Amino acid sequence: MDVTIACLSAAEARTLLPQLHELLHDAVDSGASVGFLPPLPASEAAAYWQSVIEAMEAGHRVLLVAHQPGETDLLGTVQLDLATRPNSRLRAEVSKLLVHRRARRQGVARQLLQALEQQALELDRTTLILDTRHGDGAEQLYQSMGYHFVGAIPEYFINNDGQPHATAVYYKLLIAKASGESK
Repeated sequence: MDVTIACLSAAEARTLLPQLHELLHDAVDSGASVGFLPPLPASEAAAYWQSVIEAMEAGHRVLLVAHQPGETDLLGTVQLDLATRPNSRLRAEVSKLLVHRRARRQGVARQLLQALEQQALELDRTTLILDTRHGDGAEQLYQSMGYHFVGAIPEYFINNDGQPHATAVYYKLLIAKASGESK
């Protein structure tokens, strides 16, 4: 699927809040492991997106969105959470990769991650980390894009089935902007 990826300002994110809420609700309702359990109360979604916008305003978060060219409906989003301590400014965490059910398995997540990696390089962030539900299909995507499996942490979170699940931890080292390759 051909998509346009945009890096949003906090003000732009505010104008897209209804669509951001919809993406989060769709992810939670479809069983994605993104930190929330169904049914997701509107107030909880609103508080979450407000915290994202505040982090963007503070310069600690990058928010990318995907939509089809010429369309306004969001198909997906991903965030880059920037480490802020003086000794950690080379790393960032990939978080909340959300793709609406209607757009899954069409390359949207891959394009969002590629754009996020480019954004990370522009911000001199060369070490990316992420975690996902161990055994989830997302692991195949991350591995195919050069993310390295570090290990699994058992009983890390409760999923919508009420049972504890393991999380899989991954990293990717990005190299100099000029080469565009990863280690």
